[in-house]
Amino acid sequence: MSELVTSAVRSTVTRRGLLAASGAGLAALALGGCTGPTVGDSGEEADKPDVDWATVEPAKEISFWTNHPGNSMEIEQKFAEAFQEQEDIKVNIVTAGKNYEEVQQKFQTAQTGGEAGDMVVISDVTWFSYYLNKTIIPLDDLWKALEFEIDDYRDALIADYLYSDQHWGVPYSRSTPLFYYNKEHYEKAGLADAAPKTWQEYGTDHAPKLKEANGVEAAFAFPKQDQYPGWTLGNVIWGYGGAWSNEWDFSVLDGADTTEAMQWVQDAVQKQKWGMVASSDQAEAFAAGAVSTVVQSTGSLKGILETAEFDVGVGFLPGGPKETDPVCPTGGAGIGIARKSSPEKQLAAAKFLQFMTNPENSATFSKGTGYMPVRKSADMTDAVDKTPQLQVAVDQLDHTRPQDYARVMLPGGDLNISKMCQTVMTQDVDVKGELSSLRTKLEDTYNTDLKPKLGG
Repeated sequence: MSELVTSAVRSTVTRRGLLAASGAGLAALALGGCTGPTVGDSGEEADKPDVDWATVEPAKEISFWTNHPGNSMEIEQKFAEAFQEQEDIKVNIVTAGKNYEEVQQKFQTAQTGGEAGDMVVISDVTWFSYYLNKTIIPLDDLWKALEFEIDDYRDALIADYLYSDQHWGVPYSRSTPLFYYNKEHYEKAGLADAAPKTWQEYGTDHAPKLKEANGVEAAFAFPKQDQYPGWTLGNVIWGYGGAWSNEWDFSVLDGADTTEAMQWVQDAVQKQKWGMVASSDQAEAFAAGAVSTVVQSTGSLKGILETAEFDVGVGFLPGGPKETDPVCPTGGAGIGIARKSSPEKQLAAAKFLQFMTNPENSATFSKGTGYMPVRKSADMTDAVDKTPQLQVAVDQLDHTRPQDYARVMLPGGDLNISKMCQTVMTQDVDVKGELSSLRTKLEDTYNTDLKPKLGG
C-alpha cells in the first residue's frame, strides 16, 4: 500500500496521497478490483451550482447501493438502524450487485432511467468511472458543513479519492496485500521466522530452501489472470523502480526497470521453477500447504487462519533492488454520493457516511469483515489480541503507495495488464515485446477514450 507517484504528464491536476485498506474472506480478491473504469455520457450537466449546506434540511429517507463487501449486509443494516434511531433518517440498504463492477453498471444505467441510490460503493478501479461520467459529487464542502474529522481518517485512504483538487469519496472497505508464509515450512527449511526484506533475498535464499526442505511443487504461488495479478505485482515492479504508468505517461511501462521486474517474475516460474501460477485462488493453495508462501489480500487473513492447519506468519511486502519502501498497493472501496440526488438527500447521505465511518463503527466494520480500519483512532485492541497478525496489516498502512493510473483509472487497464501478466508467467514469450504491445494498447485507449474527457 504505497503511493506517491510523480508525473511528467499533467493533463489535469494530479491525485496525491497514499492508499490503504483491507478485504474480507478467503477468496476476497474482488477487493483488488478487476476491470478499469468505463467511459460514457451520464447526461448530467458538467457542474451544479454551489450549495449553501447551512440552509439545507436533510431528507428523512435515503438509499445506499452496496454489494455488502466482506459479507457485511448484517453490519450495514445495523448501522442503518442505529443511524435512524440517532438522526431520525431512514437508510434503505439496497443490494445493487454481487461485486463492485455490477454496482457500477447498474448505477450508471439508472442515470438515464430509473431511480439510483443516493450513496454508492465505489471501488479502487471503478471510482474514476463515476468521476468521468459525472455521477458523483465532490465532498469537501459537505465535510466542512458537517465538520468531518478528516485528519483522523488514514491519510493513505482519504487521499486516494483526491483528483482535480477535490475528494470524490470516503474510504470504507479497504484492503492491502500481505506476505503470508507457512511457519512450519520456514522452520523446516532453517529460515528465520520473518518475511524477506526483498524479493531478491526470497528468490535466492528462501525459495530454493523452502522447495527442497518441504517437497512442495513450488515455494510461491502467483495469482492467475482473474485474481488480479496487476494489483499485487505492482509491488514487484515498484521495487525494481518501474511502474504500470507514471500518471498518464506510459513510457515507463516497457522501460528497463519494469522489463527487468517482469523478467524476474517469468524466470521464477519458467526457469528457476520456485514459482507457479495458481490454478484458482492462490490463498487456497497456501492454506492447503501446497505452497509455502503467497501474497494475498489482508481480507484473506481470517479465512486463511481458519482453514490452514499450520501456524501462519505474515509480514510486509518485500521490496526490490531499487525501492524498499513504500512498495505496497491498496485496494477495496470507498463510498460516493450521487450527483443526481437532491441536496436534501445528499446532505442526509453525508451524515450517514460520517456515522458509519466514525471511529467506533470503523472498528466494528473492520472486526466483522477483515477490512482495515479507516480511522486512526479506531480501537482495534481486542481484535489484535485475538488475531495478532492483524497488527502487521494495520502497521503496513503507513507504508503504502497509490496505484498507477494505468490500472485503476484507464478503461480496461487492469484487465489488459492482467492478461499480459498471465502471458508472461505462463508462456515463453519476449517480456519486452509483451510490455511494448501493452503500452501501445493502453496509449491508444487513453488517447481515444480518455484524454478527450479530461480536456487534454
